Amino acid sequence: MNHTKLHHISLQEHYQFVTFRTEESVDAYVRKLLENDEKESVKQFQIDNYLDSSKNGACLFDEAIDVFMDVILEEDEKLYDVEIMAIMPNHIHLLFKQNDDLGKIMQYIKGKSAVELNKFLQKSGKFWADGYYDKLIRDEEHYIKVYNYIKNNPLKAGLKDERVFSKYE
Repeated sequence: MNHTKLHHISLQEHYQFVTFRTEESVDAYVRKLLENDEKESVKQFQIDNYLDSSKNGACLFDEAIDVFMDVILEEDEKLYDVEIMAIMPNHIHLLFKQNDDLGKIMQYIKGKSAVELNKFLQKSGKFWADGYYDKLIRDEEHYIKVYNYIKNNPLKAGLKDERVFSKYE
C-alpha cells in the first residue's frame, strides 16, 4: 500500500511538533525506513528510536548545544514561541506555537543553525538532512503527549536532561 506524503500544515497561532536530523545521520537503515510504506508517524518514530542509539551524525554535544539554543532563542517570541525542545546528538525535537509560516520558520531554524554549527564545528557543507517531520497539535491531550515525549527523549536515550529546554521547568 502506498502512502502519499502529506503537505506541511502551516497554521499561525497553532502548535507544531517538528523533528529534523543531521545529514550524516541518514544512513542506509534510515533511508530504508524512509522508503517503506508505513504511516509517516510510524516511520518517524522508528527513525527516532534508531537515532537515539546511533552515533552517525552525532555532533550536538557540549557547546554545540548552546550554539543551537542561541539560534532558536534569537527568534523566540517573534517567529515562534518555543514550548520545549530536546537537542539530541544527531536530531532535534521542537514543540512551538507558530507566529509565522511554518516554511519560513524551518528555513530560519535549519539555515541559521547550519551556518552557526558548521562555523563552530569547523565543518562545511550540508549540515541538516533535507526536510523535516511536522505534526500539527490537535488538542490538549496530544500536546501533553508530545511535550512529555520531548521531555523524556534524552533520558530514554541515556543522555542528561540539560539537552531539554522548556519555558515551564
